[in-house]
Amino acid sequence: MGPIRIGLVVVAALGVAVATWYYWPGEEKAPASPVPPVAVAPAAPAAPPAEHYPAPEAKEEAAKPLPGLDDSDGAAKEVVEGLLGEAAFAKYFVPERLVRNIVVTVDNLPRRSFAMRLSPVNPVGGLVTTTGQGETLAIAPENSARYAPWVTLLERVDAAALVAAYARLYPLFQKAYVELGYPKGHFNTRLVQVIDHLLTAPEPTPPLRLVVPHVLHEYADPALEGESAGRKVLFRMGRANAARVKAKLREIRRELVKPR
Repeated sequence: MGPIRIGLVVVAALGVAVATWYYWPGEEKAPASPVPPVAVAPAAPAAPPAEHYPAPEAKEEAAKPLPGLDDSDGAAKEVVEGLLGEAAFAKYFVPERLVRNIVVTVDNLPRRSFAMRLSPVNPVGGLVTTTGQGETLAIAPENSARYAPWVTLLERVDAAALVAAYARLYPLFQKAYVELGYPKGHFNTRLVQVIDHLLTAPEPTPPLRLVVPHVLHEYADPALEGESAGRKVLFRMGRANAARVKAKLREIRRELVKPR
């Protein structure tokens, strides 16, 4: 999945509802029953339940009947166009199955990979720009320029307006999340978890060395190569771009979880 999608996917998720790439079981778990202490040593305390983040509520004056999930592409397109403009939507987004594809992509951002055919946004385009060869092969500093238009678009989004739009359409996202295989899960909880996963991504110092064991580039550092798809995009776009994406994600997160 192309860069800045992290932000744009989140933007889309919130705007329909997406910084850009690629983790967490989103279901709540009931706390384990307490185990009484035994004679030898007390039992370890039960792990606390995963934190739940209630979805933001739509303002009553903005509430109106929503289409069914199968017929939601028009409503989703209208909302994202309202946030980013018609030209940006046409350039960056895939209009079909938008809500479903946002949900599955958000759910997969923290995993090792995801299905490109289910991406709600178009590829960044171009090839990774590299420098050196052999043991000196690395991502070139100028590679970050490929991501600049996406980051700029992300920064244009008003976080409060984004979350307000997301709140109006939230029932569609929740239905798609349940349909994905989480009958007891909450998409908003999953979304905040994924944002947190991206915000805590390490910030490796360049140059980021690469190897080509087969056809595609991989990070030479096994720790970086073992990271989630979403975090790898942050690495690839460069530290400056990643910092801008994280700043916008923090704004969105604050709007998502603030008391109402």
